[in-house]
Amino acid sequence: QVQLVESGGGLVQAGDSLRLSCAASGYTFSWSAMGWFRQAPGKGREFVAFISAPGSSSDYADSVKGRFTISRDNAKNTGYLQMNSLRPEDTAVYYCAVGGVRSRRDSQYNYWGQGTQVTVSS
Repeated sequence: QVQLVESGGGLVQAGDSLRLSCAASGYTFSWSAMGWFRQAPGKGREFVAFISAPGSSSDYADSVKGRFTISRDNAKNTGYLQMNSLRPEDTAVYYCAVGGVRSRRDSQYNYWGQGTQVTVSS
């Protein structure tokens, strides 16, 4: 049974940092691209970042480029999203997902975590 568990969310102030983790089990994590998406209240789910299976390439939404860093440790079956210089508009539920293809499209990902809340106060 495939399971993705996010952790690391919380309530922070603008300018602070958080690191989200995504622990995978029941799945060959090292074979799959990993993505992070987020959904703010009343809005659709949006792409944040993805990283290739070996971790050699990544891509970011313009809104987070230069502030967020995606990474992974395949030996630990865990992915990460380091978020710096957080802004109130980063407030959302953050989801990790894995799939066979690097993509900004959520439909390309096969498995999803339950999400972790990130709230940034001004």
